[in-house]
Amino acid sequence: MTTAYPLAGLRVLDLSTEIAGPYCTKLLVDAGADVIKAEAPAGDPLRRWTSSGAAIPPGEDGAFFQHLNGSKRSVVADLQTAAGRRLVLDLAAVTDIVVESFAPGTLTGLGLGLQELQARNPALSLVSISPWGSSGPWVDRPATEFTLQAAIGSIAYRGLRDRAPVAAGGRIGEWVAGSYAAVGAVVAWLAARNGGKGHHVDLSMFESMVVAMTIYHDLNGQWRKTPLARAIEIPSIEPAKDGWVGFTTTTSQQWTDFCLMIGHPEVGENPHYLQGPNRMDDLPFMQEIIHGWTRQHTVDEIIELATQFRIPVGPIGNGKTLPEIDQFAERRVYITGPGGFLRPRPPYRFEKFALRPIGRAPKLGEHTDEVVREVQGNTDILAESVDIRRGNGSLPLKQGEDADHGTRLPLQGVRIVDLTTFWAGPLAAAHLALLGADVVKVESIQRPDLMRLAGAVPNDPIWEWSAVFSGANFSKRGITLNLATPEGNELLRRLIAKADIVIDNYSARVLENFGLAWERVHALNPRIIMLRMPAFGLDGPWRDRPGFGQTVEQISGLGWITGYEDLPLVPRGVCDPLAGLHAILAVLLALEHRQGTGEGQLVELPLVETALNVAAEQVIEYSAYGQLLTRQGNRGPYAAPQGVYRCADKDEYVAIAVATDTQWEGLRRVLGDPARTRDAALATAAGRRAAHDMIDTHIEQWLSTQGRDAAVAALLAAGVPTAPLVNAHFIMPNPQLEHRPFFHVMTHPVTGETRYPGLPMTISGLDAHLHWGPPPTLGQHNEEILCGELGLSRDELEDLQQRKIIGTRPVFM
Repeated sequence: MTTAYPLAGLRVLDLSTEIAGPYCTKLLVDAGADVIKAEAPAGDPLRRWTSSGAAIPPGEDGAFFQHLNGSKRSVVADLQTAAGRRLVLDLAAVTDIVVESFAPGTLTGLGLGLQELQARNPALSLVSISPWGSSGPWVDRPATEFTLQAAIGSIAYRGLRDRAPVAAGGRIGEWVAGSYAAVGAVVAWLAARNGGKGHHVDLSMFESMVVAMTIYHDLNGQWRKTPLARAIEIPSIEPAKDGWVGFTTTTSQQWTDFCLMIGHPEVGENPHYLQGPNRMDDLPFMQEIIHGWTRQHTVDEIIELATQFRIPVGPIGNGKTLPEIDQFAERRVYITGPGGFLRPRPPYRFEKFALRPIGRAPKLGEHTDEVVREVQGNTDILAESVDIRRGNGSLPLKQGEDADHGTRLPLQGVRIVDLTTFWAGPLAAAHLALLGADVVKVESIQRPDLMRLAGAVPNDPIWEWSAVFSGANFSKRGITLNLATPEGNELLRRLIAKADIVIDNYSARVLENFGLAWERVHALNPRIIMLRMPAFGLDGPWRDRPGFGQTVEQISGLGWITGYEDLPLVPRGVCDPLAGLHAILAVLLALEHRQGTGEGQLVELPLVETALNVAAEQVIEYSAYGQLLTRQGNRGPYAAPQGVYRCADKDEYVAIAVATDTQWEGLRRVLGDPARTRDAALATAAGRRAAHDMIDTHIEQWLSTQGRDAAVAALLAAGVPTAPLVNAHFIMPNPQLEHRPFFHVMTHPVTGETRYPGLPMTISGLDAHLHWGPPPTLGQHNEEILCGELGLSRDELEDLQQRKIIGTRPVFM
């Protein structure tokens, strides 16, 4: 294994704060980039942050800040002064990527916009992270991650029908945005390296969350035309004799097996209950039969039995228990780094290179003098940096090919064999296809991607009407091969022999059973990169357990931090897209390594370990401060007051989050400045948190007389982050989404003209070249690929069809 990092030579200037930007640059620094964090004289506010409110000793930084900023360098740059702005411009001359999270237009107003930065360095790319993106009618609308959850429709459909809907905990949307930003940064860098011209990556957190936190509800809204009802999964997180346990029954087989396990096979055999909404309609009955069984057994007893039934199951992890879980302990997921507290290691493992060991977070301004000397006194640094930026791209230009001026897609010419199913892997492969790769999705008519049927609209043919399948499989070609037959297996091997990448997300044993373990695949094609995405990893005691996104949310702590105080809930779906985004980054890093060495390699990315990274703050807070974070309904540590409130129409809600003292003053004005809100103690976040009940009473009284839209308008005008709770099926029409090129309308052979979600970021110079296409129908490209590329005759193709080795219709339909 080499010690050369894949992003060695990449220099990043980090002007961001909170979670999204620092997590983006953490992913880059872990892969070897030199990240310089430029801070105001007072420092990044995250230095003084703890979610639990634990006191940070003078002279020290919060553990969460240390986790997000390890191995970076810190300089002080006061952007309100000429000297601070000059330092940023000097750094721009030797920087590949700038990451910033200011309000749109701020850098331009300071004379540090893209134009000024590229005047110093044409190959520099700027990554901007903001709530709505840098343009559109909502660009200046105040927002927090909590109010964005309301705006995308995530809050309105989560919860019990006799209680207020509830948000996902843990500021997950910021982690999603940071993951997308890291992908955008690397893509921009690779494209600039190929063409010599940098790009502006303009990322919208709102759009990121539409992709990752709505389960493609807009597609369902187009097809169903009915509202999405508030609900919880049944079963999901349930009470056991000694705690909580989580189940996932995504498929009908899992549901019927679950009912058999709890002693009610007649319920599993009732076709009415195969549909989740019907179970929700009979919630009291469902809870009676489920809790009547689960409360009689311990968590360990339930897990042992459910595992025998092949039902995805797991304990409900939290900041205290996660490091003790045997799977994570054996795989050494949690490590003690500088600072003396536990935190998760990066979620992926590479066969041929190691990631950078976790380093100490810098003290404020610790490297200012060092960096100033580099950029002002060492012209060799500048020359070397420019040479690196304009060196070989991950795919070099062919002889005689002209430079593309940064418009050539970074994965143009790459072939990917996509063996993935459900959501995480398919989304990764679809995004890689957008970036230029030729992705061939391989299914079988005996076992197609079962997401084709999960939640599908009952149109004909039903397997082409699934929102998640459609949303996560665009821009691919699709074939069917029965891998259990010698002929189907051999044809897949021929595809792999000509491919650059193969991706799967089966449990670890599946490909081995088909004779396609890594050693066999590598022998077929020594340059191939094989990305494996099993739920829990390729080793450890949970190696062969099945797992889905909901399972991972339950186990990772994200379920622990979401829900009502007396009932944990799952965030719903976000772990799959998050794993997909990290998979994209892993592929780009492996390609970068191969470009320099010619080596293929095995890359491992367990679904659960991405979620553990996103839930890192829980383990960090417990390890560093002994504080167990837990769910608080719609309240949270970042904003106070924060909540979901009814309006005059009892079916309408608004989400409000006051994150700053200025926003509090705006809320007071809207409420009419009640006497009790003038208390000086409420001028601080801690004081408002202590008086949350009293403040909520005033908000509820005011809203009880207000229509939803009028209330939202008044609060936004006062600078208070607010959003109506939108039904996710009706997120469109939306003026902000209509302004930006997020949705793409394409014509599908079955569903017709359909609106698909795309990238939640624009990449200047590349957007017009992205490879768009509708998702493939089952076996749509059998003839094109098997005959046109593998050389089968039409007679051979017809023979395969007759023997059901290939086909276009599931055999069980």
